[in-house]
Amino acid sequence: MTRLAQIWRYPLKSIGRERLSRARLDQGGKIPGDRAWAVLHEGAANRLNEAGRLESWLPKMAFLRGAAGPSLQAIEGGMDGGKLALRHPDAGEIAIEPANEDDATRLIDWLRPLWPEGKPAPLRLVAGPAPLTDTQKPFVSINSLSSLSELERVAGQRLGVERWRGNLWIEGAEPFAELDWIDREISIGAVRLVVRQAIGRCTATAVDTATGQPDRDMVRTLTETYGHSHFGIYAEVLEGGEIAEMDEVTLHPAAGVGA
Repeated sequence: MTRLAQIWRYPLKSIGRERLSRARLDQGGKIPGDRAWAVLHEGAANRLNEAGRLESWLPKMAFLRGAAGPSLQAIEGGMDGGKLALRHPDAGEIAIEPANEDDATRLIDWLRPLWPEGKPAPLRLVAGPAPLTDTQKPFVSINSLSSLSELERVAGQRLGVERWRGNLWIEGAEPFAELDWIDREISIGAVRLVVRQAIGRCTATAVDTATGQPDRDMVRTLTETYGHSHFGIYAEVLEGGEIAEMDEVTLHPAAGVGA
């Protein structure tokens, strides 16, 4: 039996992470609060309006991200009683109210030493009119613990779930079976989704999230082993509802099969 093993949310894009026991998914929606905020860098300052806000979704290159600043991958934490509470093995801890401008400035100052010199500096904590996920389309990311276990066997080391920054982790399916689910519908508990595409991975996955230091070129490992750099899938919510860890995951027959 395939089940939902873990649920993760990332309130601040590329920075921090938190595990949830349950979540509500609405039709065409994402995990509530996921990538609600991001840190814009100076190279994208012209994307702010006169009030200093974002008016539209922007691609990941406009923000601080792990592929450009590996040390960010070691940041843990999420929302705690209305505050964004983060911690890093070198920078220590910080707790802020994202909507508070003074707190937002403190966060930028906290992040500066973790961001590489020579790259456009952290500029502003921003929220968008829509979640600032890597895809503009309303997708939820799904990864498989079975696929991770197989990849760890190939790599000869523990990789962990954290470096992949997925929303949902399933267990019980055959390794990499999820890559064959494109255009198929699945159910997680009472929620029905359709799998839209495989997730192509970037260099952020090369970083050990315990240290913030690169330890393994995962794009190269995937490509040399499987002939592609895909790990995980994106799915769109067709029918909403609440999901919880240990919910059963059901793959529905392909169109025209079993009719």
